Amino acid sequence: MRNNYLTVKGSGESEIIIQKSRFLTYVERAETEEDALDFIHLIKQKHKDANHNCSAYIIGEHDHIQKANDDGEPSGTAGFPMLEVLKKQGLKDTVVVVTRYFGGIKLGGGGLIRAYGKATTEGIDAAQVVERQLHHLMKLSIDYTWLGKVENEVRSSEYPLKEINYADFVEVYVYTKVKDEEKFVDWIAEITNGQAKIRIVEKEFLEFEVN
Repeated sequence: MRNNYLTVKGSGESEIIIQKSRFLTYVERAETEEDALDFIHLIKQKHKDANHNCSAYIIGEHDHIQKANDDGEPSGTAGFPMLEVLKKQGLKDTVVVVTRYFGGIKLGGGGLIRAYGKATTEGIDAAQVVERQLHHLMKLSIDYTWLGKVENEVRSSEYPLKEINYADFVEVYVYTKVKDEEKFVDWIAEITNGQAKIRIVEKEFLEFEVN
């Protein structure tokens, strides 16, 4: 399983006008090829009257699914440059559709490549790039006498606090990066003089915006 990777936060839309042609970009996260194809179909239905609905997507831990479609534009001038933007930005599990309404002025091969590349970049910016980092959700069981100290230390640390449950013992749920698990356990042991019981509950991805 991958420990961290870049993708888009969610849906994003943008529009640019180049030589009177409108380029509408739609970006979405897609974790399966079926998700990507459904999204492309949705945009095509929305813009049935457009001259072109070009698309590209890249899916899978090792980018094993990569597809690009020029949808009537000259071969290699739309889908491929769109896919190259996804690859250059290191994105995974992402689909993009660029809808073009022709404005009457031909852009030429180079112009189309630049236009579709720019449209894709702006759409990705609108969707917001995030880094998904794999974390362990750690459960700390402590006596109530340790609650104040542990909570204060955790809240001021690099480890995100998920929740605190109050039972016979206090249950504190904290996220730690997979590679930092041993360091975290040692840190908690030091804070509590070894009085905390610690176990891994599950693995979970947390998302952090990339500027």
